[in-house]
Amino acid sequence: MEIRKLNSLRALAALIVFFTHFSDITNWLGGVLGGGSGAYGVMLFFLLSGFLMSYLYIEKGFNKDNIVRYFSARFARVIPLYLVVVLASYLLSNNGSSVLYNIPDTETLIAHLLFIYGESVLWSIPPEIHFYFIFTLFWAMSKNRTGYIYLSILAVMLLLFFTNYPRIYGDINGVPYNLFSVLRTLPFFFVGVMLGMNYRSLTIPYYLRKHWFVLTLGFIPLLYPAFSPINSADKVRMWLSYEVLLVMSSVFFCVVFLVPDNNVLLANRFGDFIGKISYSLYLLHMPIIAKVNQLDVSIELKLLLSLLLSVIAAAISYQFFEKPVANLIRRKVSNRPNSATSQA
Repeated sequence: MEIRKLNSLRALAALIVFFTHFSDITNWLGGVLGGGSGAYGVMLFFLLSGFLMSYLYIEKGFNKDNIVRYFSARFARVIPLYLVVVLASYLLSNNGSSVLYNIPDTETLIAHLLFIYGESVLWSIPPEIHFYFIFTLFWAMSKNRTGYIYLSILAVMLLLFFTNYPRIYGDINGVPYNLFSVLRTLPFFFVGVMLGMNYRSLTIPYYLRKHWFVLTLGFIPLLYPAFSPINSADKVRMWLSYEVLLVMSSVFFCVVFLVPDNNVLLANRFGDFIGKISYSLYLLHMPIIAKVNQLDVSIELKLLLSLLLSVIAAAISYQFFEKPVANLIRRKVSNRPNSATSQA
């Protein structure tokens, strides 16, 4: 069963990142939408990722065929475009071009291919890949040991809190690694998993399912450093603040569980469209903004051109690369002999 609202949440996440980077690069509105505020869009992506993995797979049997389908679906969704962007960035960087991202040497390329380091927006892909494997541990416990899932999540979150998120980064023989970026994202994945585990079973009273809960999305801009009423370091700690985790998780819960599925602001064609191309939009928008910013035109026209060109590039990428490649991979997997056939 598709939860259509999630398309618009994914679209919102991508647009938050886009406007943050546009504000940072061009100093639009004095940069008030920047300052790392794109983190809140990425947090939504990670909440969505954990939720969908749990919602789609946790009740399925933990067996070889389902595991193969799970990893092939995850691989088809994320890896092909990532590899193209990484390899193109490496080739262009070594030819003196800064069109994409800076991957200047073989060591940095290896780090990207091993998912232990990411340049610019590519940093968020390694945590996603790492969590695919972590989720299989939860999945394995889901049938008879569900309580261990909650216990392990609690233990890890307490450990991260009391160790202040260990800064594990550096390089090995020139190959950079940054596991800190993985550790700081885990709480958002974990909350998404727990919410996904309970989406079908949690009964929400009819009187709580109200369209006005969509207004809770307005709490996200209040977390931005330029707008936040919070005077503590939490307004700049972002990933390391459990207060921020609480706010983002509460907003996510309200939208997914309390807003009716037919809410016009969340269930619409625009949200469906941007949600589908959100991954391409996320990976491709920064180079486009940087190039448009070199034009001698007004800031408003730069914004319009950057958004339009980013959406067009993302739509082309999704329609003519991501979608066909993903469908090809899924067909290959669905046509493979199952375990019973291969033993016959």
